[in-house]
Amino acid sequence: MKHTLFLFITLLFSNLAFSQIQKNWAWGGPIDPLQAKFQVMHYHLELEIFPEKQEIQGFNRVSFSSQEKLDTLRLNLIEEYTVSKIVMDGKEIAFRHFGDTLDIFPIDCTCQDVEIHYGGKTPIAVRPPWTGGFTWEIDQLDNHWMGLSSQNEGAKIFMPSLDHPSSEPLNGVDLIFTAPEPYFVASNGRLVDTKKSDEKITYHWTTQYPINNYNINFTLGVFHQESKIFTSSDGTEIPMFVYVLQENRGKAKALLDVLDNSAKTLEKYFGPYPFPNDKIAVVETPYLGMEHQTINAYGNNFQFVPMGTVQYDWLLHHELGHEWFGNKVSVKDWADFWLHEGLTAYGDWLFFLEHGGEDAYLEKVASVRKGIANARPVVSPRNSTSDYAYHPEIYTKGAFIIHSLRYYLGDEVFFPMLKAFASDERFIYENLVETADFTGFVQQYTGQDLEGFFDMYLKSIRIPKVKVSKKGKKGYAVSLPNITFSMPVEIKTSNGMEKHVLSSKPVMVKSAGPIEVDPRGWYLLEK
Repeated sequence: MKHTLFLFITLLFSNLAFSQIQKNWAWGGPIDPLQAKFQVMHYHLELEIFPEKQEIQGFNRVSFSSQEKLDTLRLNLIEEYTVSKIVMDGKEIAFRHFGDTLDIFPIDCTCQDVEIHYGGKTPIAVRPPWTGGFTWEIDQLDNHWMGLSSQNEGAKIFMPSLDHPSSEPLNGVDLIFTAPEPYFVASNGRLVDTKKSDEKITYHWTTQYPINNYNINFTLGVFHQESKIFTSSDGTEIPMFVYVLQENRGKAKALLDVLDNSAKTLEKYFGPYPFPNDKIAVVETPYLGMEHQTINAYGNNFQFVPMGTVQYDWLLHHELGHEWFGNKVSVKDWADFWLHEGLTAYGDWLFFLEHGGEDAYLEKVASVRKGIANARPVVSPRNSTSDYAYHPEIYTKGAFIIHSLRYYLGDEVFFPMLKAFASDERFIYENLVETADFTGFVQQYTGQDLEGFFDMYLKSIRIPKVKVSKKGKKGYAVSLPNITFSMPVEIKTSNGMEKHVLSSKPVMVKSAGPIEVDPRGWYLLEK
């Protein structure tokens, strides 16, 4: 009986612990009215990391701006952390921490920053990076190794913040981490100071670029560093780093070469690297990967494959592509999540085009096409949360729509357009975007009416249906009867490959034998 009771209590506490780490910390949705009253200007985060206890302790100084006097400054921080005190203008002030909400009651002053002291055990990621949190591992040399992932959870799982996708600190962040020797903490921006004292090391990282909350990141381990200077397409010299576990130091130079090749390829199609004042870097993590600004997480176990004359790592290339789409071009509503993932996934296909040629590119597209079920629209409803808006087709169908645009517009228009969008000051850094910004830009840039095309492919699960009717001995009537717009489509005939503009109105195509509509797969079509 005692054994049974002990087993029941053990299971009860285990289930409680498991349910706690399984908590849904999705972010986004409508912004809280209290949070709409102020803008975060800067985060100054100072944390000590305790690997043995899997804890963090420290403070975050939040600088903010508001057009009105605030009675309540509402931030977010998960309830698993304990807030010890909050300081404003040198004085401790009142606060209320309930659930994942932290309400701060400012004193009567003209203060524009507040310092939140907090700490506790870190939430454990159960399926990183998709279900995020902290991942604590021991490497092969018995050193601690910690990674943090929070795309679906936001920054509240590691620091007090205004945790909404529309909120980025306009003046960047300062990130200061203290860890026991000999641990290194890799983070965003550039390393401006390192101090040793009492068998501890403190690292000070800083960036002046705006940064999305989930891209603020830090990884702890005993790392080997390889570096070089990367010369950007605009001539800027940028430091490039890879940080790998000591056990993998023999693979670091090859990883640096792969990173260099991916950066050059992405620059060709998307423009100069977006964060030249900081760095280009990846750090080895105990989970697959994530696009943390200037310090991308890499956990793909150095699985390089040859592509033309270079080596390719799909994970590294994808996360690096997010520096353009996700980090430089960022959405303010997860409804438009596809702009991050679809455009970046299309950048993955461009590596095949650049280094494998057109056939390799089209083969890659065809392989992805097989998995697109058109189960949900690519664009989600306004004010979507991260867990609702995140689904496979924001990658696959999102990229395929960009692929279709390539044929629709032609390479001479499409590729300069893509680069121009990623460089337009209206849509980069602090100027957050939505789908209408992209579709409007494409139409303005090209002078073409693409509204029907975008509405069908982005906002519905319908796709054009192909209808072919035999007309006489050498003729076929071809139409797309369920669309309200027209689009150029490739048709294979007995005379070779031809381009025809198709709509709901049939077009006559001459061929001595059967024809094939869109044989190379430029569009999602029902045939």
